[in-house]
Amino acid sequence: MLAELADRHAVVQKTFIEASTAMGEDLWALASEGPTSMLNRTDHTQPLMLTAGIAVWRAWREGGGALPALMAGHSLGEYTALVAAGALDFPTAVELVRDRGRFMQAAVPEGEGAIAAVIGLEETTLAALCAEVTDGVVEPVNYNAPGQTVIAGHRQAVERTLEAARDAGAKRAVMLPMSVPAHCSLMAPAADRLADRLSGVTLQAPTIPVMHNVDLSLTTTPEAIRERLVEQLRSPVRWTECIQRLGERGIEQVVECGPGKVLAGLNRRIDRGMGVQAIHDPDSLAKALNTLEVT
Repeated sequence: MLAELADRHAVVQKTFIEASTAMGEDLWALASEGPTSMLNRTDHTQPLMLTAGIAVWRAWREGGGALPALMAGHSLGEYTALVAAGALDFPTAVELVRDRGRFMQAAVPEGEGAIAAVIGLEETTLAALCAEVTDGVVEPVNYNAPGQTVIAGHRQAVERTLEAARDAGAKRAVMLPMSVPAHCSLMAPAADRLADRLSGVTLQAPTIPVMHNVDLSLTTTPEAIRERLVEQLRSPVRWTECIQRLGERGIEQVVECGPGKVLAGLNRRIDRGMGVQAIHDPDSLAKALNTLEVT
């Protein structure tokens, strides 16, 4: 994760050191060495993804990258966007998302929940297949791109839905290596605990508007942000609509800050006319800075 970028840009390592201090754990060593079982634990995954996103954001800004007109983050990435927009202090956010992960893990006993991706089915078809399962919870939870939806819930219910999706013509229907069924109704207990946790967190109005996953709103007050973050945990991520709404607001170029380029791929499927730059190594950073050079 970001090893090449860290070699060239000291701000990456500095960001991981700052996060590790907040966590009381060496996040750079965890990202570099694993083990995978620890990386897949959501109370580790979330702080790591947040830190990676902010490290890349800082490298972008340090290199002269422009401030965006709008920001958005996919699921956990919404917290990263709020930090980058000045609404949430970074060390505070690291601790907050670690606790968010713990709340999520505790909401569903290990082994009882599952999350899976389905590619090649219409959203309405997949939603109907989920509704047909009566012995357990299974729901669409991430609308990632046209024809690419994530479902989550009780493991047996998810497995049954995957079988039905394959029979219905899905091109791919596979389990994901995540430890909790995020963004489904099983997360209600975690959302309640997150609400209590957020009540003690200082938030500011973002200096750059941040679009929320749950309702595509651009809130400005700390209380409204808290409400959206709580609701997000037990509600679907409407990423397809987020990108479409950005396009409707005149956004022509998007920069993805993170350890990979997953969102860039999704965004191209959502809006082929929107330019996308994914920053995750020195070459991609240089390309993005050159392509979107401020004049």
